[in-house]
Amino acid sequence: MWDFVRTHLKYLPVTKQQGALLLFIPDRDPRILFDQMIAFYVRKGYPVPISSQEFQVGLSQRFIERDGMYFLPDQVAEYDRKKMTSGAPQQLSMFVSDEASAIQWLRQLIKEKPQTFSDINPQFMQQLGGWSKNEAQLDLRELLNQNFLCYDGKGPVPEQIHAYLSTNWKELRNLPKDDPALVSKARDRWYVPDPNKAGDLEKLREKALLKEFEEYKEVKKKLKVFRLEAVRAGFKKAWQERDYAVIVAVADKIPNNVLEEDPKLLMWYDQAVTRMGDGNEGRLS
Repeated sequence: MWDFVRTHLKYLPVTKQQGALLLFIPDRDPRILFDQMIAFYVRKGYPVPISSQEFQVGLSQRFIERDGMYFLPDQVAEYDRKKMTSGAPQQLSMFVSDEASAIQWLRQLIKEKPQTFSDINPQFMQQLGGWSKNEAQLDLRELLNQNFLCYDGKGPVPEQIHAYLSTNWKELRNLPKDDPALVSKARDRWYVPDPNKAGDLEKLREKALLKEFEEYKEVKKKLKVFRLEAVRAGFKKAWQERDYAVIVAVADKIPNNVLEEDPKLLMWYDQAVTRMGDGNEGRLS
């Protein structure tokens, strides 16, 4: 598995620029790398050997992270040189249309600046104009609870919040992480957990997603509005269990255009059809 990741990283561009600006390279994002690894295993007909969080921990142990991207050791020097002349990479503006892109938008927002719910909510509401008509809309608090952590004021201030506060408030620099002034400023801020601590969150989220997928399995009629992430999680679990019939059955309940436009779903579906002995001919051929 790690040989695949190593080879994949080798062929990705080390830097990408727009004029003088250094750009973030999405293909080096750990979540995109995980998707690529899954695609590789599924096309080979192998079970996916690792969870998303285990993968991210493994990445951090084997490769070098810069600005949310992963590099090979011989690539990172080139990246660092370019960053010295061009500055930190810029994220291109993100279009929020479903749960996955909403999570990505939130991650980008609070990674740079851990914020309270009341700070996040008005910004989030402004992003919802292009929400997909087939995608079930989730409450912001549910998205936050399932994917991020909130500092409740108990114990030391998390490093992610501490780094932001100590950088932006002079009076909060060089304070111990349990200093009352720092704790007060940090309380109720949402932040991105590090991979080592995100495993429990992922398990809770997956449990909620699979519960919804079970409902989709039981529904007799076509699904018009549903949680796409639940379908993805359900397809992945069914693949692991070699329950290809479930993948095909649920795929037949969702609109053709949704399946056709989602590379992950289409991959699971096409491979399931193939494994069921129908050759490579799928619903969308």
